[in-house]
Amino acid sequence: MSTHDLERLGKAVKARRLALYESRVAAAKAAGLSKDTWKRVEEGEPVRDGTYVKMDPALDWAPGSCLALMEGREAMPVKEVDGAPDVVTTTIPPEALDEEIRDVVQLASIATTKGLTADEIRALSDRVVQDLKKRGIF
Repeated sequence: MSTHDLERLGKAVKARRLALYESRVAAAKAAGLSKDTWKRVEEGEPVRDGTYVKMDPALDWAPGSCLALMEGREAMPVKEVDGAPDVVTTTIPPEALDEEIRDVVQLASIATTKGLTADEIRALSDRVVQDLKKRGIF
């Protein structure tokens, strides 16, 4: 399990908040959090995992972006915002793209389809990667 970099997350959250909201109170209200909880995140202090889930949509980030930032990955903006820092743009190195797609397909398969075996899920993931490459998507 990777170490959570709360300081990195805090800096990214603060920069994004400054690009989107006039105040910490406004951002916290949009997320359904207290201003004190929001401040804790910006200052790199630990909070409950559910807090990060609430912050993602308030920051116009895809679900899981706060956790991704803590793990050294990038946030996925749902929409671009003028003045937002580069840290929120997602770039996946080409060599990691195959694995990312496989992971996404596997998680979606597990979440939505009952009765698939591990081998069937792996085969489905491999097929999606092959089909995307054939279509020139990556």
